[in-house]
Amino acid sequence: MALFPKFSKRREGVNVIMEQKLLQNTNNLILNSETCTGCGICAEACPEDAITIGAVGAVRRGAIDYAEPVNIDEVKCSYCGVCVIMCPFNALTLKIDGEERLPIHEKEGFPMYDMVTKVDDEKCVRCTICEDVCPRDAIDRNVAEFEGTDEAGKQRQEALTATTKFVVDDEKCTYCGICGALCPAIEVSRKPFSAESGNVEGEVVWDEKLCDACQVCVEACPEDAITVEREVTSSKLDGSVEIMDENCCTCRWCAINCPTEAITVEKIFEGDIEFDAEKCPSGCSTCVEICPANAIYLPSPLPAGEMKGAIEEKIAVNKDFCILCGACVNACPGEDIITLKRTGIRIKGKETDLFNRIKEKLCTPRTSRVKEAVPPGEVELKVVEEKA
Repeated sequence: MALFPKFSKRREGVNVIMEQKLLQNTNNLILNSETCTGCGICAEACPEDAITIGAVGAVRRGAIDYAEPVNIDEVKCSYCGVCVIMCPFNALTLKIDGEERLPIHEKEGFPMYDMVTKVDDEKCVRCTICEDVCPRDAIDRNVAEFEGTDEAGKQRQEALTATTKFVVDDEKCTYCGICGALCPAIEVSRKPFSAESGNVEGEVVWDEKLCDACQVCVEACPEDAITVEREVTSSKLDGSVEIMDENCCTCRWCAINCPTEAITVEKIFEGDIEFDAEKCPSGCSTCVEICPANAIYLPSPLPAGEMKGAIEEKIAVNKDFCILCGACVNACPGEDIITLKRTGIRIKGKETDLFNRIKEKLCTPRTSRVKEAVPPGEVELKVVEEKA
């Protein structure tokens, strides 16, 4: 009886770890079940047919907690790394003797996704829109917190680079103390009162670091003795905004909504997706909840007076944001409701024979289906027959 290879599968937190022990080394394929969207691209890409699609909708909606979106057969798996490369959500990791490696890329030059993600630093104003709209936490906004969002943050006047000029006309100033009482940047320092002079004397001390040039002191001064002038040399917040490719799914939420058009993102898949709203039973919303790009939505109902005999839509997709991953197709419990047609994949590197076979499978039109012939807990996609 052969001692090697030995196979095992175990779960550690959100990770499912497939292990192959050979005589001289140990291979581990790690699936992050929390990051996995159930898109099924790994299943179609696997050259050993070691990956099957699971109950995507139930798992991603949290209806069950005893399964993963995809199932990996640790014995069939060749631990080549194709699934790791092809996963658009970085949910898979391959380790050889504890070190992350991709043998298929190292030996055969298997291509990688060509991630076109760029933030133009000159155009970027460091706003919060891209970070807020990103569905995958892929935006790294390295900007200091200010008092507007955090009471312990920096004061707002520190946000801009500016020079402020504060002038007090000593001929007009009576050292009344109003400006100092109003503003922490101003202190009215009076000399000890003396009957010898019989006058109030002193000076107005100003702290530029505390001044935000609000002009309150100017307007409140009863003698018009104060002048404040501020010149902003840079209105851009210090810091940087970057896109983390390891989290980015190229949905383009950030690029489309950037107010200064500072972001460039190109989708890694080309093609089309169609929703047959008439076939949708409504009330399900599984596709809406599991979409990793937040591209699917339930249309807002129209007032009855505006319907004019039209049938109210039950489900819709914004194709600007759809990344054609296929998770919705896998999760849909109905038949022929969603149809996915990929036509191209953005890659860089040599297009090997293996990749071209995978590309052909990924570009085969698929649709949601109801099919009971597969083992329980697995999903089999229905291939769309192209009309001649």
